[in-house]
Amino acid sequence: MSNDFDFELASDQWEALRTLRNPLSNGRLAKSYLVDGLVELGLVAINDGVPAITPAGRKVLVRGSCRLLDLVA
Repeated sequence: MSNDFDFELASDQWEALRTLRNPLSNGRLAKSYLVDGLVELGLVAINDGVPAITPAGRKVLVRGSCRLLDLVA
């Protein structure tokens, strides 16, 4: 398995990425600096002013989900 999608994200970045799985009703997140950081990593793209998770972001979220569960346990 490739490590191309192994990112060390802060918990608030994970939460922002999870939030972007579904379209936002108002098109905004409470903390825009989180979106900016995720855009720089290529995990989120801005389309018509609305943040959207990229395919790479989805892969990171899926792969990171197991690690996040381990942290909670």
